[in-house]
Amino acid sequence: MELITVVIENNVHVITLDNGKVNAISPEVIAQINSALDHAEQQNAVVILTGQPGVLSGGYDLKTMKQSAEAAIALVTAGSKLARRMLSFPTPIIGACSGHAIAKGAFLLLSCDYRIGSTGPFKIGLNEVAIGMTMHQAGIEIARNRIPQNYLSRAVINAELFAPEQAVLAGFLDQVVEPEQLMDTAHAVAKHMQTLNMPAHLGTKLKERQAILASLDAAIEQDKLITLNL
Repeated sequence: MELITVVIENNVHVITLDNGKVNAISPEVIAQINSALDHAEQQNAVVILTGQPGVLSGGYDLKTMKQSAEAAIALVTAGSKLARRMLSFPTPIIGACSGHAIAKGAFLLLSCDYRIGSTGPFKIGLNEVAIGMTMHQAGIEIARNRIPQNYLSRAVINAELFAPEQAVLAGFLDQVVEPEQLMDTAHAVAKHMQTLNMPAHLGTKLKERQAILASLDAAIEQDKLITLNL
């Protein structure tokens, strides 16, 4: 079953999440995103990650999370590894946030190189604490890497959700445009990104993100142990 769609135009690979009303991030979705990233990497292509109108993603698939402790651990681990891959991807990844981005949806934005949001009555942020989940260590590291200090506690500890315009200040987005301009803007950014020297882009990315990538590697292993001991 196809839970994402991929459209390739001018060597820009547009990955669109298409898994129900909230684009839940399931093991199958992660596997299909990774497969699409494999192809983009082979083609040395710039990537745009987006969702259906009104929602990028509402977070992890709750059926999987409630299935068993082992299933929840496996899903969170796969999601954290996807974030790490995105943060170290050889070519730029542009997030085109088509609406709400909650929990893992917001973490996807925090893992992109450039993020564009749609104006509208949308909420973006990390609601884990509000729904009774202690934030996993990998999530804290990803958030700490991109969220400004004056918003970090509000976003991570207080589970505050932000309107798109405020999400720019909070570090989840880089700019906000009208919904009908979202994909045109994303493609314009992608066209600019294609002018970069990709080996230099990757080399600089890995240098600049050396600390977060190392922290993520440790956090992913730590999260497995902590969750198993619950």
